Amino acid sequence: MKQNRIDYEVRTDLALEASEGLKESGGAGDGIVLEEYHKAEDIRVTCVRITTKDAEKAVGKPKGTYITIESQSLLYADEGYHKEVSKELAKQIRSLIKEEKKHSLLVVGLGNQDVTPDALGPLVAGNLCITRHLKKEGSVISAIVPGVMAQTGMETAEIVRGIVKETKPTAVIAIDALAARSTKRLNTTIQIGDTGIHPGSGVGNHRHGLTKESLGVPVLAIGVPTVVDAATIAGDAMEQLLITMEETEKRKLIYGLLDERLKNLFVTPKDVDETVKRISYTISEAINMAFCEGE
Repeated sequence: MKQNRIDYEVRTDLALEASEGLKESGGAGDGIVLEEYHKAEDIRVTCVRITTKDAEKAVGKPKGTYITIESQSLLYADEGYHKEVSKELAKQIRSLIKEEKKHSLLVVGLGNQDVTPDALGPLVAGNLCITRHLKKEGSVISAIVPGVMAQTGMETAEIVRGIVKETKPTAVIAIDALAARSTKRLNTTIQIGDTGIHPGSGVGNHRHGLTKESLGVPVLAIGVPTVVDAATIAGDAMEQLLITMEETEKRKLIYGLLDERLKNLFVTPKDVDETVKRISYTISEAINMAFCEGE
């Protein structure tokens, strides 16, 4: 039986990985601008700008800016490194939300707090310095954890639209867990994008999007890959054996070897509970730095 391309396509929510995949296959062209610099010895910052419709289609991401911060030290309980990542993340957040000097910011913690790999958003929301109710000068922060449809019977977009209509924030930051195609990026990578987010996209469960078009205010998305699919695990394990093969042929072979039931299997590290908790503090501290300090 002939396989469809979708059968061996590896999912990734990272614009950087999608761009790298195009480069590997020779498909990268105009409309994708890639800039990279190292903030510190262990912090790599990369900016991907998608500027055309063709590039948007090729990468599978809306036109916009996607900034990736990578640090292997995010895996460890090293407060010094986590603080440096928070500082860099705060800087990048402010660079993408720049229309107003003072913000009324709504943070949306997406995901299911009862499922550890999907609990990043709720954990970040729980660690924030909430100030909207204090009527303070300068930027203020409010937060909501809307849960998932199985818990509420409502689309996340419906809940957030109602809150935006009532509270009138100047911008929304949506936090969600993502999927990667490389195990090396699990829990070591933070992506910030200015195009909004589609909850559940990391595991192929697309919901209505949280975007500027749907909410009427700028939407910044922050995500961390906490899962990879089974094909990625198999590919990493077989990397040396398959090193001479083209990427597309490699994926065909891997998916051909996988049991049908494993093709929709997502995998996460065994210490994901500790790691996600640490990274949630790193992200919430960055948001606090960006909007609660020095104003």
